[in-house]
Amino acid sequence: MGISNNVKYAYIVARVRAMKGKLIPKEMYPKFLNMEIPEITRIIGESEYKKDVDELGKKYRSTDLIEHALNQNLALTYRKLIEVSQNEANYLITEYLRSWDIWNIKTIIRGKFSGASEEEILEDVVSGGQLRYRDLSEIVKIGTVEGVIAAFAKTPYYPALEGYKGDLAEIENALDRMYYSNLIKAVVTTGNRLFLKFLKTEIDLKNLKMLFRMKRAGMERDEMIKLLIPGGMEFKESDLARLASLPMGEFVRALEEYSYWESISDISGELTSLMNIETRLDKYGLVYASQISYYYPLSILPILDYIVSKKIEVDNLRIIVRGKEMNLSEDIIKSHLVM
Repeated sequence: MGISNNVKYAYIVARVRAMKGKLIPKEMYPKFLNMEIPEITRIIGESEYKKDVDELGKKYRSTDLIEHALNQNLALTYRKLIEVSQNEANYLITEYLRSWDIWNIKTIIRGKFSGASEEEILEDVVSGGQLRYRDLSEIVKIGTVEGVIAAFAKTPYYPALEGYKGDLAEIENALDRMYYSNLIKAVVTTGNRLFLKFLKTEIDLKNLKMLFRMKRAGMERDEMIKLLIPGGMEFKESDLARLASLPMGEFVRALEEYSYWESISDISGELTSLMNIETRLDKYGLVYASQISYYYPLSILPILDYIVSKKIEVDNLRIIVRGKEMNLSEDIIKSHLVM
């Protein structure tokens, strides 16, 4: 990285470092496992989530309060990153966080498709991208999937939506492919090789999770290939085609050729919970982001590391609270945490 790049990222990286220092330390998670929901709410309400808990406490209680407070805080945190960044950093962060627009569009369409209530849908909306919560709240009021899709007509996401013919998986995959294709183009135009490497690794991890899910569901090879995302680091299109064609046992053995194998090497094929595999892969992604940001401290990488770490903090808190609400054992909850 040249001096100009170092200077370009110095301010935003300093801000991000301060924000990362306020994340909940991982040694707190085992302590949360020994607490009841009201105590967890109290502690979260004394942390960086205080403003969100106080504000939303007028409307929600217990698990609902934590869900909405976590989502609101995550969205506001990501918006702050966009606000305090400039030039290349601002452009790349904005494009990367469009993943939340994709998340929200999928959430609303899925909710409408399954007949969920407006409140249930809004519980999962995180306005961390370019689509505002106010606008998403209005779209949630629309009664049909077709009406919801029409409401996105003036957004950049419409080309992936307009071909909807009742197949949710198809439309969700079109959104994912569009997001990663546009993001790779954006990163390439800036010449930011570090971000490109990070992004290609993220695509690999996403494809690996999808391969496990689709094989578990017994999908045909050609159907799998249609849903996988091109552009990964280690999994080229020929690798994905080969892996998609293998039965589960051979597929698992074939993964030994790739660097991701180490994170899941003690799995036992079809007997292992998909959730455990995905948790391991999320942990790999977290450690990877942390390691490469350490080697390039004045670059986009510490910002991406923080974005990933913040999302995992929110996911972990949500898993603990939902697990408590469902009376799951501490061991089960702990196995799903990324630490």
